[in-house]
Amino acid sequence: MKAHEIMVRQVYKVKEDDPIRVVIEKFIKYRISGLPVVNDRNEVVAYLSDGDIMRHIGKHDDHVFDSYFYTAVFKGDNEEFEERVRNLLPLNVMRIARKKVITVDVNEDIENIAAILGKKRIKKLPVVNQGALVGIISRGDVIRHSFQSIL
Repeated sequence: MKAHEIMVRQVYKVKEDDPIRVVIEKFIKYRISGLPVVNDRNEVVAYLSDGDIMRHIGKHDDHVFDSYFYTAVFKGDNEEFEERVRNLLPLNVMRIARKKVITVDVNEDIENIAAILGKKRIKKLPVVNQGALVGIISRGDVIRHSFQSIL
């Protein structure tokens, strides 16, 4: 079985110049947890997940860097939670999106897709055809298509 046989073709995505507000609106409206970020040629340039949002709005503690030569203290958050949430919305998606995105080709075998999802501990893989985004495959898609005929 190949990627194009199990992928979801309706991919919710955002453009690289969109604010994070657009991402949050799509997360809420479509009940999803991650989105590919594409350029004007529909090529995947980044990926933004709910985990990326959590890392940004969550509390950041002070960190102390101590070496033989000097000690430095990096201050955590001075902002309240609601302020961090509000300040995130107008930021450009590329400020917090992951730029190293693993994609799979439309003709990739399902067993290789399962291996990538498992080894890399990621939940979704954008599917590309000649560099352009054409679909997305989740862990659930692989499980459903792998086991539906034997259960």
